[in-house]
Amino acid sequence: MPPETDSPIPPQSAVSLDVLALRFWPEDETIQLGITQRSADPFLGRLALPGVLLARGARLADDAHRAVTTKLDLPASAIRAVGQLITFDEPNRDPRGPTLSIAMWAVITSGSPSTHWFPLDAAPALAFDHNRIVADCRPLLAAKLWSDLPFTRALLGDSFSASRAVSATTSLRGEPPNAANLNRLMANIPSLTRTQDRARARPTGRPSTIWTWT
Repeated sequence: MPPETDSPIPPQSAVSLDVLALRFWPEDETIQLGITQRSADPFLGRLALPGVLLARGARLADDAHRAVTTKLDLPASAIRAVGQLITFDEPNRDPRGPTLSIAMWAVITSGSPSTHWFPLDAAPALAFDHNRIVADCRPLLAAKLWSDLPFTRALLGDSFSASRAVSATTSLRGEPPNAANLNRLMANIPSLTRTQDRARARPTGRPSTIWTWT
């Protein structure tokens, strides 16, 4: 029997990071998605998620920071937190050749004139397969809310009103939550406390309870 030989290494795919840059600022009714305009081919001038090719030896979180700071023109201090979602491996997703995309999330605390913001559920037509990335990652983000505490705290801030909790949950799930169930869910999070404070009511509403992280 002939000796075994090592199989030849097949051509390798490139690996990219595409980031869902999220904001939920006080003036926002829903969670917003940060989009950039591509400055190079392919899809020159098209809107796209901020993304970069993964650098050799780089950590995912580090390159997610690099994607946000370079493509959205933001300082590192504008990024509150980042995390990983899912990998997209369709071999024809990039016209330049096979490229895996690792989808990441990032919570953004400030913007720049070059950043285009759209409601998460109303993203425009995007380059590559980025609309699919947004659609497939939205339920993953919804599952993280209230279960992944670093993500939830980064998105909602150190304290937030009950009405903001409803808005964030609705934005990610696509439908309003049951208010009583949401209150019970928050009350069962050990590091989250319901305070005696109330947020200022809107003209058509009543004051909303303030929750804070301890």
